[in-house]
Amino acid sequence: MSTPPSAVAEQAPLRILLFSSLFPSTARPIHGIFVETRLRELLKTGAVEARVVAPVPWFPLQGQRFGEYAKFAATPRIEQRNGLEVHHPRYVLLPKVGMSTAPFAMALGALKTIRRLQREGFGFDLIDAHYYYPDGVAASLLARWLGKPFVVTARGTDLNLIPDYAVPRRLIQSTERAASASIGVCQALMDRLQELGGDARKLHTLRNGVDLQRFVPEPRAAARARLQLPAEGRMLLCVGHLIERKGQYLAIDALPALPADVRLVLAGEGPDRAALLRQAERLGVRERVHFAGVVPQTELKWWYSAADALALCSSREGWANVLLEAMACGTPVIATDIWGTPEVVSQPAAGVLMPERSGAGLVAAWNRLFTQLPDRADTRRHAETFSWDATTQGQLQLFRQILAAQRVEAHAG
Repeated sequence: MSTPPSAVAEQAPLRILLFSSLFPSTARPIHGIFVETRLRELLKTGAVEARVVAPVPWFPLQGQRFGEYAKFAATPRIEQRNGLEVHHPRYVLLPKVGMSTAPFAMALGALKTIRRLQREGFGFDLIDAHYYYPDGVAASLLARWLGKPFVVTARGTDLNLIPDYAVPRRLIQSTERAASASIGVCQALMDRLQELGGDARKLHTLRNGVDLQRFVPEPRAAARARLQLPAEGRMLLCVGHLIERKGQYLAIDALPALPADVRLVLAGEGPDRAALLRQAERLGVRERVHFAGVVPQTELKWWYSAADALALCSSREGWANVLLEAMACGTPVIATDIWGTPEVVSQPAAGVLMPERSGAGLVAAWNRLFTQLPDRADTRRHAETFSWDATTQGQLQLFRQILAAQRVEAHAG
């Protein structure tokens, strides 16, 4: 049973140290935005105080030619984001051996910052780590050194890919045993952790919600006019980093077989942009593909509202926030049938799952969706069932149970 909000507010505030390299910064403003959002929702209760430690790989140069590495260098050591104090200690990420050494380097790089926070008066109760590897493993080391309990949230690739490697798998397994609890953003991830030997009694599913105030339906005509997109025809939207895993190339593959009035819009940037452009030219659909670049979170609702459907062609996703964001704007989705996605696309009002991950699969899903297109209001109502309230209360209850058990154990000792 969840603790009533009024009762939560009367208890002493929890002091949480959020630890994750997946957290936005001024240099990477949308990186890990879902981690920040979950914490912000938790802070709204008034039951929690928090600081954030978000380690960043060390790199000395900020020149544009260094790409993502330049963004590491440009990240401030400390900053304020939406009223949150965020620290970005550096750690050394070595070439070739980085996968195996990253947790230890990350923990050592963050230790000085965390001890300084303690000296300055932030005597936190619990470490809330996000992403099992390397972040969760690093958090387990810090928890041992500092004598604190910790919780790890799994988010996707950390459990559906990284355990394929022997050393990370062993470290993930030992971290699960040491953690007070593990959280998955979908049930499929907790099933996976149990397959790896995880204790079912310590595994919890707390889904990501969607910001129903930020993501709201706007009139399609007004959205397209604002974005200077054609008023006529239909629009298929992809939102995400332009990388192979996200599968934008499959949407381009599908375009020649989709109706001639369908235009594909790619929101995002990444290393595959040039290849996607060449692919569109080769298939003769370049004029039907629009590259929107990086879109700020505050502007995404206009792109979702302008679209007739969102396509997510990923090969791996734990819990894809873009699906809920699109639905909250009244836009149905077409998505690959992987991991937590069926838990989101669970009703006809939400959209459809592809029969296979391919261009042909996307075409088949498009035809099925537009045979009986859901009403935008029904799609929005489906998204409304994914508010943050249950996740927020679930976190509070879990954190308090862990700390209560720790007090009992200390008293018994």
